[in-house]
Amino acid sequence: MKAAFIEQQGPPEVIQYGDLPKPQPAQGQVLVRVTAVSVNPIDTYIRSGLIKPELPKQYIIGCDLAGVVESVGPGATQFKPGDRVWGTNQGLAGRQGTFAEFAAVDEKWLYHTPKNVRDEDAAAISLVGITAHIGVVERAHLQPGEILFVNGGTGGVGSTVVQMAKAMGARVITTAGTDSKVAECQALGADLALNYKTADLDAEIKKFAPAGVNVWWETLREPDFDRTVALLAPRGRMILMAGREARPVFPVGPFYLKGCALHGFAMFNSTADEQRVCADDINRWLDAGKLKPRIGRVMKLAEAAAAHKLQEENTLNKAGTLAGKIVLTP
Repeated sequence: MKAAFIEQQGPPEVIQYGDLPKPQPAQGQVLVRVTAVSVNPIDTYIRSGLIKPELPKQYIIGCDLAGVVESVGPGATQFKPGDRVWGTNQGLAGRQGTFAEFAAVDEKWLYHTPKNVRDEDAAAISLVGITAHIGVVERAHLQPGEILFVNGGTGGVGSTVVQMAKAMGARVITTAGTDSKVAECQALGADLALNYKTADLDAEIKKFAPAGVNVWWETLREPDFDRTVALLAPRGRMILMAGREARPVFPVGPFYLKGCALHGFAMFNSTADEQRVCADDINRWLDAGKLKPRIGRVMKLAEAAAAHKLQEENTLNKAGTLAGKIVLTP
């Protein structure tokens, strides 16, 4: 089978595209014929060596996938050949990744794809959808009528948080870097979308939420906690899911006097059972048309190195040339 893989960590150029043996499903596994995958920042961190896990000699990159069940291994009971599925959390903890024509996946990490949802959309929503759900539902306990703020409303995670919060009945404030992206945020359902390059963000947020923001979803790698705490409502909750090396100053006094809470998480630490709860809601919202992933670029699997380069240019270098997820197809 064709696959995108590495034999050593390094720049995007270490990614090879070539033939590897087709995997066979082991105990409790399902063999998936992959029809779409998507790129995440975590993929580039592993490939570059920013994260240094133990990797197989020929390591297939990628976390996310969508496809069709080809066969099932011994003990696998949840799926049958021909079922459409999606999933994430691959390429970690000794598991091979997804950037290949076939992937053998433990069935606990797979979910049925709703009938009216494209495979490209299922792959694009997988990691960002589960990430958003963990933060918004499990950690923040967002309630109808509350106000949520998220930086970057057209990004992979940001656009998902906007839509998920609206599906839960919240009011949403978000930001974008151009007027056209502001319009896209509004189309996603944002109640207030601001151009962070031209608007007085703090003044506009205070005008919209005079009592403060209930949930602040932080996507910036270096948060300004002094500013954020000042904009939070009493008992406001802040969600952190970025900034691996960040060490910003934290205003302890104002934070605890307001009774606020800070939740940091990495979705990969969530169990399969916890992630399945997320997937059930995601499937329900996808099926109802309340959740649609924002896809910024569609490329071929053979272009995996170029896709990684594009992702890094935007994640690390803030190039601004990508809005949404990169999806690749075999």
